[in-house]
Amino acid sequence: MASRTSGKGSQSTAGTSKQRAGRSGSTVKKAPAKKAPPRPAGKGTARKAAPARRPPARKAAAKAAPKRAPSAAGGVYRAVRALWLGLARAVAALFRGVGRGAKNLDPAHRKDGLALLLLALALVVAAGTWSSLQGPVGELVQMLVTGAFGRLDLLVPILLAAIAIRLIRHPERPEANGRIVIGLSALVVGVLGQVHVACGAPGRAAGEHAMRNAGGLIGWAAAKPLVFTVGEVLAVPLLVLLTVFGLLVVTATPVNAVPRRLRQLGVRLGVIEPLPGEYEPREYADEWREGPAGRPRRPAARTGDGLDPAEEETPGRRRRTRSTPPAGRPLDAVDVAAAAAASLDGAVLHGVQPSPLVADLSSGISGECDRAAGDGTEPTTVLPSARGGRKTAGERPASVPDLTKAAPEPQGLPARAEQLQLAGGATYALPSLDLLQRGGPGKARSAANDAIVAALTTVFAEFKVDAKVTGFTRGPTVTRYEVELGPAVKVERITALAKNIAYAVASPDVRIISPIPGKSAVGIEIPNTDREMVNLGDVLRLAAADGDDHPMLVGLGKDVEGGYEMANLTKMPHILVAGATGSGKSSCINCLITSLLMRATPDDVRLVLVDPKRVELTAYEGIPHLITPIITNPKRAAEALQWVVREMDLRYDDLAAYGFRHIDDFNEAVRGGRISPPQGSERELKPYPYLLVIVDELADLMMVAPRDVEDSIVRITQLARAAGIHLVLATQRPSVDVVTGLIKANVPSRLAFATSSLADSRVILDQPGAEKLIGKGDSLYLPMGAGKPLRMQGAFVTEAEVAAVVKHCKDQMAPVFRDDVTVGTAKKKEIDEEIGDDLDLLCQAAELVVSTQFGSTSMLQRKLRVGFAKAGRLMDLMESRSIVGPSEGSKARDVLVKPEELDAVLAVIRGDGPV
Repeated sequence: MASRTSGKGSQSTAGTSKQRAGRSGSTVKKAPAKKAPPRPAGKGTARKAAPARRPPARKAAAKAAPKRAPSAAGGVYRAVRALWLGLARAVAALFRGVGRGAKNLDPAHRKDGLALLLLALALVVAAGTWSSLQGPVGELVQMLVTGAFGRLDLLVPILLAAIAIRLIRHPERPEANGRIVIGLSALVVGVLGQVHVACGAPGRAAGEHAMRNAGGLIGWAAAKPLVFTVGEVLAVPLLVLLTVFGLLVVTATPVNAVPRRLRQLGVRLGVIEPLPGEYEPREYADEWREGPAGRPRRPAARTGDGLDPAEEETPGRRRRTRSTPPAGRPLDAVDVAAAAAASLDGAVLHGVQPSPLVADLSSGISGECDRAAGDGTEPTTVLPSARGGRKTAGERPASVPDLTKAAPEPQGLPARAEQLQLAGGATYALPSLDLLQRGGPGKARSAANDAIVAALTTVFAEFKVDAKVTGFTRGPTVTRYEVELGPAVKVERITALAKNIAYAVASPDVRIISPIPGKSAVGIEIPNTDREMVNLGDVLRLAAADGDDHPMLVGLGKDVEGGYEMANLTKMPHILVAGATGSGKSSCINCLITSLLMRATPDDVRLVLVDPKRVELTAYEGIPHLITPIITNPKRAAEALQWVVREMDLRYDDLAAYGFRHIDDFNEAVRGGRISPPQGSERELKPYPYLLVIVDELADLMMVAPRDVEDSIVRITQLARAAGIHLVLATQRPSVDVVTGLIKANVPSRLAFATSSLADSRVILDQPGAEKLIGKGDSLYLPMGAGKPLRMQGAFVTEAEVAAVVKHCKDQMAPVFRDDVTVGTAKKKEIDEEIGDDLDLLCQAAELVVSTQFGSTSMLQRKLRVGFAKAGRLMDLMESRSIVGPSEGSKARDVLVKPEELDAVLAVIRGDGPV
């Protein structure tokens, strides 16, 4: 009581203090609450103390019991138990590993294993039923097979073998196995039931021998209940209906299609004559359209703009047609069942070819089903898929068609190019195509293409873009996927996803074409993981070259659509080839020259090869097509270009004199003898050959003599087309100081390989694109008159092939060079050649001008402290020795000698070297 009273007193005192604090308005800070110590159990506690936990009796007893000494029997028991458990776990792990390995086995191997197992079972059953196999296996077969199937046990091996053969031939159709199992089961049960009834329907009381001579256990189980319930009169028709049902399910034939199938079978066997235009053979299955009289008829022809999208022809495959029921005919359950069977046959789910037995029944039914459902939608258009399956517009396609061009059959060159007559009565045999290697067949569709299609579809779905991949064309380097946009979708929606697409397909070199030339689709070019080599021999064997015997036809490569690309150099008429180091530019030049050697004689085409690098074109030294030895000195190259200009002027003089506009017309008139030289002239008219000038590195020429080279190139490109003179300019530095504006304006055809920057791509193509190429022959070809460049994998020719072709040409005849190509004939300024006492002064002036690379008369006045007349005379003497160029008014003269050539120049001035 005292404790309770004290507690109440303390509570009241605390409450009084709180009231006082509230009245006075003072703030009382609460001290942090401390955890109260546990109260001892007693009368004054509000809670009862929890009872103490007692230790378990077993543990307590163990503690209380005295320790026993270890026994030998217990140790042996524990050792045997541990050994047994370890062995069991090891065996279980082994079996689990085998099970996991079987689970991870390739599905194709599993299907083949099942088929081979059924085939082995068929052999065992055949041995037991056909030849009375002895032993336990024979007795087991007789007990199970003969006891179950009765008299028809001889057909069981045939049935098992047929199922095994189907699994081997069509492993891609697992979805039809359930239908076939159900159909075969109904068929077997119905037949065995009829056999059992025909044999008197013996029961089990008659003995096993009587049942085996009838329908066996299966026949007894099928016939006995029917005979007992409805009698034999109705049992037989019911079993017949069950047999027919099984046959229809196995063949996937609706009842209303039975007459048509029977007539089709009669036509194929030749028993029934088909009506005119009744059937049209197909690649996989016959498809018809029903006419007004209910008989099949040939699909209507496609004319004008009334093209059925389901009848479009896929390259490399026959045309597929869409058959629909006649207007006004209601759909029945058979049509719906046929459509369901077709959809379950793998055409949609697995992207494979539908069953031939179902294709002609299910085509075109899905749209009618939509109308029958009353949803108000128009019939769905059935489109052909890549492998012959069918997809529905608006749904996710099961298989995107492969639109790659079929590779043409390789053919030889036309007969005209085999043995030709040269001037002077000599014969020249062109090299055989056997000198060039044949490439393998083009790589076909792979799983990587399907994966990229799925990735593109996912990107469009994630960013909510109404677009779908409708096809692709596989090239040797890249594959172009065609994307069709939905209504009211901007093309910029696709181009804005370039980085997301590159991320999805794990490739940074993604190029988007909007749109594809000639198509209402956007192209997405993605590099192939397995690149294909394009051989020059395959390009020259192109079927399109058959009949085109033009000597200037060259092979370029293979485009992104799978077709080979060839070009006529006379129609370019000049081409600029540019790209970074290692991008394939030199291989392209080798292909051009090799193509000419394979197709043209020295009387048809003459070559001027300029190789400032000195190592690129040395393999062609000594071929009879050369008009001058291969030029390696840039100064001599500038002189050769000036000679080409003079040759062009001479050809134009002849064209103007005889009234022709093109060199081909002039040559044809000369060969036909329709023109002759003027009276009293000793000249003999000969056909002019085509003249092709190939410059392997334009940058070196532009560094030595930029003005002379640019002037010559511009004049040639402006006028030389009609004269049969053509230029191929190649450079690995496509900058504005090398490929100047005048050169670009007069070279209309461009071939761009991979560049290092966007600026270089704009210099070559006047548009971006070359900076996204992946190198090693990947190029953009922009011929004259084309709006957009064509992506192409350049052809490749090996050094061994080039050596074999060059050897063949050099064995035919030796080259005949012209001496005036690299020797300038322009008149130089007539200057006093007597240097007199000014030899040392001239040497000082030459050293000063060459070292500073600045040719100025006023500079000589200041540096040498001579008058204007003396400085002008020194400058004239240096001009006569090709040290400086001609005067151009107040501008400084061009210095034609490099500093490293100073010693040779001084030796010439002193008379120690050749002029």
